[in-house]
Amino acid sequence: MTGAGKRHRAYRRGHSAEYFAALALMLKGFRIVARRHRTKQGEIDLIARRGDLVLIVEVKARPTLEQAMEAVTGTAMRRIEAAADLWLVRQPDYANLSLRFDLVAIVPWRWPVHVPAIFTA
Repeated sequence: MTGAGKRHRAYRRGHSAEYFAALALMLKGFRIVARRHRTKQGEIDLIARRGDLVLIVEVKARPTLEQAMEAVTGTAMRRIEAAADLWLVRQPDYANLSLRFDLVAIVPWRWPVHVPAIFTA
């Protein structure tokens, strides 16, 4: 398979993973307010909200939960946090919002695994 073919397959797999992660969060009562939110600082996979709680969600499709958790590196945390700060200041009620950084791991043959507070700002 060519490099372009592999990238396209990875892109499709990422979209599917984000779809299943969003579905799992909606079933928990969250409203998805943004998908693939892009800023100059980076991209946030999902932003979900329930009341004043806002989840900044990183979605990882990996063979195991441990590999998904290890894939959220320090560099990724800083990028996600910077992008979240830019999103947050644009919200009219930002002073009332509670922000949490979560992971949703997409593991083969399992329901998406929601890991709350994978890191703190």
